[in-house]
Amino acid sequence: MREFDYIIVGGGCAGLSLAYELEIHDKLKNKTLAIIEPRDEYKRDKTWSFWKVFSHNFDDCVKKSWTNFTINTANETKYIDCKQTPYQTIDSGMFYEKILTKLRLNKNIYYLKNADEINNSNSIIFNSVPKFEKKRGNLWQHFCGVEIETDKDFFDDEIFNLMDFACDQRNKVHFFYTLPFSKRNALVETTWISDLNDERIKDYDDQIDNYLSNHLNIRDCKINFKETGTIPLFRQENLKNNKEIFIGSAGGMTRLSTGYTFLNIQEQSKYIRENIERIKSVNLYQIDKKYDFLDKILLKVLKNNSSEMSNIFFKVFNSSPQTAINFLSNKSNFFEDLEVILKMPKWKFLKEII
Repeated sequence: MREFDYIIVGGGCAGLSLAYELEIHDKLKNKTLAIIEPRDEYKRDKTWSFWKVFSHNFDDCVKKSWTNFTINTANETKYIDCKQTPYQTIDSGMFYEKILTKLRLNKNIYYLKNADEINNSNSIIFNSVPKFEKKRGNLWQHFCGVEIETDKDFFDDEIFNLMDFACDQRNKVHFFYTLPFSKRNALVETTWISDLNDERIKDYDDQIDNYLSNHLNIRDCKINFKETGTIPLFRQENLKNNKEIFIGSAGGMTRLSTGYTFLNIQEQSKYIRENIERIKSVNLYQIDKKYDFLDKILLKVLKNNSSEMSNIFFKVFNSSPQTAINFLSNKSNFFEDLEVILKMPKWKFLKEII
């Protein structure tokens, strides 16, 4: 049986981000690390986007940045400036290549398909594999996106559409999300918030076809990439475990109201690196609990008033743009929190608190 100082279970975004953070800060010079990941090869499979509210290790993996965006309903469009904190999209293929190229230089890092041959009794284990139960009533963000290419200039690639609610809601929460990478190339995504029990809203291909042809008026395009995913908008239970430390979405790094995870993973990785020598004795890194409290109220409101989703997000951005972005990115102060809260439909939120 083989032994390692550190074991990372899952070689996805969280696992590789942590391994890279440890490696570039020389925390693996005299330590062995096993990364347990079943996939045979790494290729582009995801798109991670966020407002850049702090510096990170992956600017060279950014596919595109924007300093303006819109939110719209059938009747109204809001134009929002984000020059202070640009919105960035990470290409997962570039992300994987950058990290794996660096990690391969360290002969103390090993890649294994499973843990069958490992004695982990003396190892520090970081587990990024989530174990979420599909309990009745739990909400998920689920989506399907396609990267399309048109044969003529079509998109304004200086501005992206964060949420377009001018689409069939089907008594759920539904919006489209469009990221134009160039004048001829864009990611178009259909996104739902629901309990996953209604199979009728998973006709993603038909939804996208209809949106492209009837809303964007794109009749002919080539699909270069497709991704689907589900993001739990609730916490994994039993995060405190003496045998392993949960990281990534398994470790509570997803913001419940938005699904944003990437930058939270980077902060968690930095925290672990800074405390690696005493990691079993320090507190777990967590998103500020005030956001969980506020997000859970918001999700209750959305669950019981799905038609109010567009109105609520419009109201969030009735605050100053930077206040709204800081709030959605876990970087807001007390006064910014208060500014956002005061924009909300108070009676609906109070009913969910009571």
